[in-house]
Parts: sequence; structure tokens; C-alpha cells
Amino acid sequence: MLELVLITGMSGSGKTIALHALEDLGFFCIDNLPPNLLMPFLQTRPSQGMDRIAIAVDVRSASTLHLLPKLLPEIRSSGCQVRLVFLDASTETLIKRFSETRRKHPLSNNRNEPLDHALDLGESIERERQLLGDLRDMALVIDTTHSRSTALQLQIRQLLEVQSTNMTLVFESFAFKKGIPVHADYVFDVRMLPNPHYEPELSPLTGLDAPVAHWLQDQPPVLKMIEDIDGFLKQWLPALNDNNRSYVTVALGCTGGQHRSVFIAKTLNEKFSANWPTLIRHRDLQA
Repeated sequence: MLELVLITGMSGSGKTIALHALEDLGFFCIDNLPPNLLMPFLQTRPSQGMDRIAIAVDVRSASTLHLLPKLLPEIRSSGCQVRLVFLDASTETLIKRFSETRRKHPLSNNRNEPLDHALDLGESIERERQLLGDLRDMALVIDTTHSRSTALQLQIRQLLEVQSTNMTLVFESFAFKKGIPVHADYVFDVRMLPNPHYEPELSPLTGLDAPVAHWLQDQPPVLKMIEDIDGFLKQWLPALNDNNRSYVTVALGCTGGQHRSVFIAKTLNEKFSANWPTLIRHRDLQA
């Protein structure tokens, strides 16, 4: 079976890093292939030695970008396993990255616009968000605002470990003080739960450490929160799956993203992994 990973997303969000990671994993990689050439390429590719392909499709092909959502069902019906990954970052982060590299945004030099209507960097980014909105809704979204290149490479590798055509659940812990993940489908606030941070022997540890896990497992409110989220997801995940969703991201947030949210994300991941493909991320967990 042909395995196809389509990388899209915001300019400056890390698509080149993602392609390099896929190339290291043995994928044949193409950057900036216009969507109207996607099917001809797949149909004429060599039958041997090219069964894992990664292609970056983004706003540089703005005139044909609208074709991609229509092509995905056709590609999947041919027996191809398709993964659509959307890389995103905050506007502030993208502006900073463009300023550091001194590169122009792809939409800043739109040849169809007169010079006096040229977009500045902020306007170009917002216009890009509009153009990519439909693709973002269909994809697994990876927010690289706070990520280093090594973290993005790890997330790409974890994605490829999930071998399923069913809807994938992504459990993500985060710190409210660093902002809510913009890509989350559901956000659960667990800041009202007992906090291991105030226990001197537990504060330096994380929710992945056994002493913290044992302490939280002894707290009835923590168990009740897990039970309620578990029940909610079990009630509604089948309907989401029937609605042809590819990914659902469940974000769990506490104050610092070190203890409670990490433990609950890990626990829920373990509960659901028996029946659903799952991924887990800890956005703000200190190394």
C-alpha cells in the first residue's frame, strides 16, 4: 500500500523540518507540488522503491490549493493511506521567524496585485490563514509555536507509528500560563484539582513520575475528573468518527503543565489506546 504524507500549513511553521524528518525515515519527499499535479504524479510514479511519499503543499500554490480537499477522497479510494498534517504557529511567532531569517512571505509578492496593494507581513499571514482554513479543519494540527526542531521531528515520528485508517485521538497536556493550544478540539481545565506542586518532595518531579502518579491517584477529585472526561469522550467519539474526522485533539491544562495535566493526559491515553489509535504530547513539560 502506498503511504502518503501531505504536509501543509503556515509559512514559517516548520514544513521544511518536517520534510527532512520524513526523508530521514525513508520517504521520497517533494516540496511545493501544485495540487493539480498530485494525481498525475501518483499515477506515473515507479511501482518499485517509491511506496512512501511525503509532499509539501501550501500557499505557494494558492491558485490550485482549493483542489486538494476534493482530491483526498479519490486518493484514499485508490487504496492509498493518506495522512494530512497541518503545521501552525502563532502570528507573533511567525513574524519573529520571518524577521530573523529576512525572507519574504510567499503572499507578499502576489503578481496579481498592483504594487500599491501589496500586503505587509502581518496581512500576508492572516490572508494565508484564510486560504488554508479548509485544509486545517481536515488535518492533524501540530502547533510549533513553542517547539524546537527536535520536538517537531519526534512528533512526526510518533505520527507514523500510528498504523490505522480510523480516527486518531491526540491527548495533549499544556500550561494555561503559556496559552491554550489553538488546535485543540476539546479543552479541559484541571487547575481546580489538588496540586502536587505544593508538596516539597513532588514539586521537582512531573506527572510521568511514579510518586506524583501515586499521589494524584489518591485524590478523589482527580479520579472524578478522569471519570467525567472518559465518559464524555466515550459518548461522543463514535459520532465524530462517523462524521469522517481524521483526528481529534483533547487538551488538558493545568497551571504549569508539569503535574496534573500530564498525569491525566497519560491516563486517558492509556484508557483509550485499546480501542482507538492514539498519540500523546506534553507541550510544556520541562525536559
